[in-house]
Amino acid sequence: MATTADFRNGLCIEFNNDLYAIVEFQHVKPGKGPAFVRTKLKSVTTGKVIDNTFTSGHKVTTARIERRAFQFLFKDDMGYHFMDSSTFEQVAIQQEMIPNYDLMKDGQEVEVLVHAEEEKILGCELPQFVILQVTYTEPGIKGDTATNATKPATLETGAEINVPLFIGQDEVIKVDTRTRSYSERVK
Repeated sequence: MATTADFRNGLCIEFNNDLYAIVEFQHVKPGKGPAFVRTKLKSVTTGKVIDNTFTSGHKVTTARIERRAFQFLFKDDMGYHFMDSSTFEQVAIQQEMIPNYDLMKDGQEVEVLVHAEEEKILGCELPQFVILQVTYTEPGIKGDTATNATKPATLETGAEINVPLFIGQDEVIKVDTRTRSYSERVK
């Protein structure tokens, strides 16, 4: 158990039968009435962000969420299979729990969010950037670069993103997994 005095960014709490991480909080002491804490909470399971106000001193139940290093092995009809890098234990995770799953390639290192008390898998996060090869893209048209124009490109994992016109087929690029956007060319 914790109180509002223990709030800090990143703290995971149990609230409304779900797990929420505190994104931002502000302690407010008005001139009239009791003090309170305004919070912005992000659901660990769904990613939905809500605003909530707690009275000062309100007790909440904290949850211990661990980030564990896993390695992506393969995909089949059971889901995506990962191996724990420390215990070599294998787990299957459903596609809905992995944002931007189509940017993952075999052997990719990821972080899996685990509820420590229940050993329940809550989700999977790719690294901020992944390095992938372009398998198909149309050739860029010379002189068509007045603005930062882009064209679609298919990557080795089957994902499609927009890349600048100068990127050609078989080039290796760095992709931002949060925004699904081209970051830079890799030598």
